[in-house]
Amino acid sequence: LKEHGVETFGRLIDQNIAQATFLTRLIEEEPFLELVASTNINIVCFRFRPGAASGEALKALNTEIMVRLQEQGTAALSDTTVHGEHCLRAAINNHRTRRGDLELLVRETVRLGQQISGL
Repeated sequence: LKEHGVETFGRLIDQNIAQATFLTRLIEEEPFLELVASTNINIVCFRFRPGAASGEALKALNTEIMVRLQEQGTAALSDTTVHGEHCLRAAINNHRTRRGDLELLVRETVRLGQQISGL
């Protein structure tokens, strides 16, 4: 904080919140993805949702997507439960995150979801 100053940290926080808003738009535009909670800060909660899948099957599918994204080094997502719904949780905290990283996250989430679910 002493080295970079409050203004720099404030700009980086604003940048991460704007990136979360961008990621939210990408998710809303993708038919296979579902936003689980509104985005107000730097955290985006979403899931891969193919058709009528629900419950434990949907949880297992999204957990596997999360693990594969981590293993291949694409993203370090976590998971959570929002309003009783299991979902993936992207917390954007890194000042090096770029829009291309978020676009890759969406592409890979959809690709892996389709691959795992056999679509």
